Amino acid sequence: MPPSTTTRRLIPCALWAVGLLAIMVTAGQSVQAASDDETRFKQIRPQFIAALGDPGANSGSGAQQWGVWRLDPGPRGVWLKHYERLQAAGGVAPARWKFDEADWWVEENGLIMEKPQFPLPPGQYVVTGGREVTTVLTVHPMDQDGDQRWELRGNATIHDVTHLRCRSARYTPATPDSPCSPAKAQMTEFPVAPGGLMPPIDGCNKQDYSVLFIIGVAVEG
Repeated sequence: MPPSTTTRRLIPCALWAVGLLAIMVTAGQSVQAASDDETRFKQIRPQFIAALGDPGANSGSGAQQWGVWRLDPGPRGVWLKHYERLQAAGGVAPARWKFDEADWWVEENGLIMEKPQFPLPPGQYVVTGGREVTTVLTVHPMDQDGDQRWELRGNATIHDVTHLRCRSARYTPATPDSPCSPAKAQMTEFPVAPGGLMPPIDGCNKQDYSVLFIIGVAVEG
């Protein structure tokens, strides 16, 4: 029997992330071995970065526009086809997050997600896309202009540490008078192929984000 939509969602992201726990010790050792300093890292349950930038970039600016989900937002989401139920509940999802009609997020299978927390705090993170590369992401404090620089250790790029099956996009009204609503989404355009772009929605501006897994954080001292 073909897997249900819910099952397809849990296999690529939620369960995949949990599966990373089994390889974190080895990953942490390989990252530490490649380190050129004495930074120590502790393992954490996977968290999820929403990152912007050139997929081929190794470093850059603009990390103040990056967010983080402390919990996998997919299983906490609401199906687009159930948007009317979400409205009837006053915009409060079963997982107790609040829908914002002026700024909302969707994942690759057609689930409306809670917003990530902005910005991603400065620090050092062990990141991976669950494919071949695990490395350290450094996010610097904001400078006097409010900009945050970032870089990945070694020759790793954003693409290398992006989990291609997990997709996310942010939808906002195209104009102040544009009705940008999940009700306009076409469910036939989901699920989105791994590495593909999220679909446009009438009346909305769309911003695609790369999804990176955090599996470790630097230990101070």
